[in-house]
Amino acid sequence: MSHLGYVSLSGRDDTDPGATNMDKLNEALISIRRILRATELHGKALRIATGLKTSQLLVLQALEEKPELTVGEITGHVHMAQASVTTLVARLEEMGLVTRTRGTSDKRKVYVKLTDAGHDILEQAPEALHHRFAEQFEPLDTWEKTMLVASLQRVASMLDASDIDAAPILQFGPAGHTDE
Repeated sequence: MSHLGYVSLSGRDDTDPGATNMDKLNEALISIRRILRATELHGKALRIATGLKTSQLLVLQALEEKPELTVGEITGHVHMAQASVTTLVARLEEMGLVTRTRGTSDKRKVYVKLTDAGHDILEQAPEALHHRFAEQFEPLDTWEKTMLVASLQRVASMLDASDIDAAPILQFGPAGHTDE
């Protein structure tokens, strides 16, 4: 343990700042890798349990909260691009998990609704990883939330990922790839 309260992964005393630069870099890279790995493992568990991707699960969960939504309304709930949500809904409909029906008062509107199979699959789904994160994040003091967000934004910037469009979900896989 160092005087600053840091514990080295190598088990060495970290009192020499010059000797710890590589340890700190390794600790940072290991932490990033753990986050990526947790996301990957959760995605695999979700696919095994339900055959769904995280983005598909989010759409189903939005429909569980509000039983009948338009694609535009789903887009607002899941914070994804409308084109992505349209693709997801089409795939979920093919899987028999949702139905699309025209509105009765306004025929231009198409409403998406969960089927019984959609409800059943939600019961089988593990808790979404971002929900687990939210449960741990919400009780933090404002200063700690601000510090975490700033640190994560800095990491994203360091990885040239600041300008990548991303939904507030933890999902492993290529960006923008929603239709598997």
